[in-house]
Amino acid sequence: MAWVERIKNIFSNKEKRVENLVSFLIILIITLIFINKILKEDDTTKKTDYVNETGVELASSDNVKTSSDELEKKLENILKKVSGVGNVSVLLTYSESDSIIPVYNVSQSTSTTEEKDTSGGTRTIVSEDNKKDVITDSSSNIVTEKKVMPKIEGAIVTAEGAKEPNIKSNIISAVEAVTGLANHKIQVFEMGE
Repeated sequence: MAWVERIKNIFSNKEKRVENLVSFLIILIITLIFINKILKEDDTTKKTDYVNETGVELASSDNVKTSSDELEKKLENILKKVSGVGNVSVLLTYSESDSIIPVYNVSQSTSTTEEKDTSGGTRTIVSEDNKKDVITDSSSNIVTEKKVMPKIEGAIVTAEGAKEPNIKSNIISAVEAVTGLANHKIQVFEMGE
């Protein structure tokens, strides 16, 4: 009960009451800011793969970046081997991220109940129970049915030999074949120094 008396003494004097209230509010605000900072740090350290309401795992931005980088590097390596192209750099743009469709273990059950009331009426109750679980392997990795790659929207290519019209045409044809883009969505420029 001694702490109750201390609290009463702190708030008994009007001048001290205002000072103590202001001090309390300042401490409360600092505490809330500190807690908010800790919670934000926890959110950024969490895994960035998410599963949407349909159960499709959305790839993290790191996975999308890796997939696009791989395709860009492959294109660069192939284009460098084309006669007259020389040094080359490729940038691909995407309209959406890639996604993984997991394999599910689906179980369904149906039960029917018939009830009769005292006035002679009957009521039929049908209940269905659907359960859908994502299947994981022994390492707790999700078993995937398929991976849907992101949609490529455009490409920019810079190449040393792009000043020659036939080489520029070859570059556009190669990028068009790999990406499936229409040639008006592929821009090729001569590489600067």
